[in-house]
Amino acid sequence: MADTASSVATKRMWCSIPEKFQLHIAMLALQFGYAGFHVVSRVALNSGISKIVFPVYRNIIALLLLLPFAYFLEKKERPPLTWSFLIQFFLMAIVGITANQGFYLLGLDHTSPTFASAIQNSVPAITFLMAALLRIEKVRITRKDGIAKVLGTAFCVAGASVITLFKGPTIYSPSTTLQEISPRIMMLQLGDAEGKSWSLGCVYLIGHCLSWSAWLVLQKPVLKSYPARLSFTSYQCFFGIIQFLIIAAFMERDAQAWLIHSGSELFSVFYAGMVASGIAFAVQIWCIDRGGPVFVAVYQPVQTLVVAIAASIALGEEFYLGGIIGAVLIIIGLYLVLWGKNEEQKFAKLEAAAIQAPPADHGSNISSRATTHIKSSLAQPLLSQSTENV
Repeated sequence: MADTASSVATKRMWCSIPEKFQLHIAMLALQFGYAGFHVVSRVALNSGISKIVFPVYRNIIALLLLLPFAYFLEKKERPPLTWSFLIQFFLMAIVGITANQGFYLLGLDHTSPTFASAIQNSVPAITFLMAALLRIEKVRITRKDGIAKVLGTAFCVAGASVITLFKGPTIYSPSTTLQEISPRIMMLQLGDAEGKSWSLGCVYLIGHCLSWSAWLVLQKPVLKSYPARLSFTSYQCFFGIIQFLIIAAFMERDAQAWLIHSGSELFSVFYAGMVASGIAFAVQIWCIDRGGPVFVAVYQPVQTLVVAIAASIALGEEFYLGGIIGAVLIIIGLYLVLWGKNEEQKFAKLEAAAIQAPPADHGSNISSRATTHIKSSLAQPLLSQSTENV
């Protein structure tokens, strides 16, 4: 009884938090998980694990993690499965699982985790462009909300690029002991791209960013007709496994490649499956459904900031002025995008109210007051009122 009361109290406390803040907390936690995934993936590749076997095991673990929750929690809201849904799930798996993860591992193998994290900062800009072209994200550059979203996306990308490409003078310098240990840790765990094709790695990573952005954008319309988010993610993982197994039948003939040879490989597979796939997919798809693809993508540059801070504190790397400047630009960019979405909600609500206003004899006066009301920009929440009553 005590456990039940405690769980109910915890649920009430969590639900008392406005949904827009839940979205921000979830996206920040997601970036921490993805930041560790860059290092973990490179450790797995350096250990010699197959670039086809790794995503197969990763998605199997993710599917085993998601399946029970999807089955029991979404019994009532899961629509009947049709051929149309199966085709959509299969195509989404090609984009979001097979192409996304495959291109990432190929690109990471030819470059480095730092560069892979840096180039992923193009995801917000690509997602913003795709969403705007498909009219999923409305952009009115003649209004302040559209200008804010465009400038905010540019600031986020610029901030993460500054962190990666510009050092400047040293702001924080760790102890000598950490400086001596850090290079050895980095060489053992991360390795380098010496002897590999850096240009080819860039092409693979660009393909990874394109597929990731397309996956973020295309999920929004699918979720409208299939609102069971965990089931939707589980189906994608299942079809991703099938697709990778088909590729493995032609590309990976060595039976020894399917064996786990070390503890680092085992940890890498479990981290990738549980954190970067199972938990991350569930959190990300919920945020896409509630906040939109651009809201999710704009948090991507925070990942580079997390990597820079973690490398400075945990690995003893120096922290440079470029990191401070980049962090400020990222914060400004996030504020501009979120402020732009907030202003967009204001205009949408006020326009809807003006359209639904009942006709009267003083039509011209009502129209004039509605126009003035739209321009007044009254405060409204980031998301619709219905989504805040969690």
